[in-house]
Amino acid sequence: MVEFLYKATTMSGQIAEGLIEGRDENAVVYNLQHLGYIPIRIIPVQDKKSGLKILSFLPKRIGIKNLFIFTHELSTLLSAGLPIDRSLKILGNLTENRNLKEIIMDILKRIEGGNSLSEALSFHPRTFSKLYINMVKAGESGGFLELILSRLTQYLQSIKEIRDYIVSVLIYPSVLAIVSGISIIILLTFVIPRFARIFSDMGQAIPIPTQILLSISHGIRESWWIFIGIFALIYIGLRIYKKDEKRHLKWDKFKLGWILIGDLIKNIEVSRFARTLGTLLQSGVSILSALNLVKEISQNMAISNAIGHIHDRLREGNRISRSLLETEIFPPLAIHMIEVGEETGRLDEMLIKVAETYEENTKTFVKRIVSLLEPLIILIMGGVVGFIVFSMLLAIFSINEIPF
Repeated sequence: MVEFLYKATTMSGQIAEGLIEGRDENAVVYNLQHLGYIPIRIIPVQDKKSGLKILSFLPKRIGIKNLFIFTHELSTLLSAGLPIDRSLKILGNLTENRNLKEIIMDILKRIEGGNSLSEALSFHPRTFSKLYINMVKAGESGGFLELILSRLTQYLQSIKEIRDYIVSVLIYPSVLAIVSGISIIILLTFVIPRFARIFSDMGQAIPIPTQILLSISHGIRESWWIFIGIFALIYIGLRIYKKDEKRHLKWDKFKLGWILIGDLIKNIEVSRFARTLGTLLQSGVSILSALNLVKEISQNMAISNAIGHIHDRLREGNRISRSLLETEIFPPLAIHMIEVGEETGRLDEMLIKVAETYEENTKTFVKRIVSLLEPLIILIMGGVVGFIVFSMLLAIFSINEIPF
């Protein structure tokens, strides 16, 4: 039996929380419902204890995790038959994120003032995207808001899972690169200069590898601000370059051609395109309106323009699969799967399958890149440290040649 921390509500809106034992989350949900509660949040105690309390002083952002929890819990409460205003009151009391709490209370205030949920959400565009708002609007107009929120929950969960996976996989190589880089900087800025003084005092002819090493060390110590300035100029220059729409488009097309990175960007964009479009179609949004929304959330201008082309061709009467083929950006597998969806009349379901396929491809691709990246970092850092050690030993051995 596992111990769970639960938060639930009664039909009257009273909050109940505490500890309960069960085999798994489903068993706990069943037990709470049997007791007359509506489960809102169920967390294994060990997961709760494993939180990094040391970071509790940092300002809390809303983020996709909190947005996912809010959407899931709102869907749960509405599905249980609670009205929207009471559901929002409960969630406002439950949330631990101060910013989200303020947003929920503002949404509640606007709903009580006569606004619909989608209208209230639109006053917070930094938290709720146009996609989110339009899906809620479609649910309200069709009378199936609970179903829409459930689909939004699945959509946010899929995005959160793929993002969490990529972050977790990249943690080790990132830490390895940072620690190795700091170690090399310490060697070059603190250790090497001490040996440089010894050699200069002896008047010894320093070997060429050691001279190169000492020059690098001197350059980092005396001109470190130049390196930072160069990186800053590159960053600012790139931002200025991308302000022009045509140049931004060229840059995004250029990124799609990068080795490894270009394929990764395509996989991520294809999965985002397919899942978003599929979710919108399942939610009753027309395909032309859905394509306009998908175009706005794309983070690559070349992909965004391709989606715009698909929208225009679809309005002219072309099929979406043929329009995708004309863009010469989307991979053949995705196009064939979407074509099958069109032929069978199950385009929305096939788009979700395309998204799942390319999300798995993204995970596999990232895993392969990281498996290559880890030994590459070790080899590069080992080579740098080896050169430092070799250069210093070469200089030390040459001391024996000093005439006394």
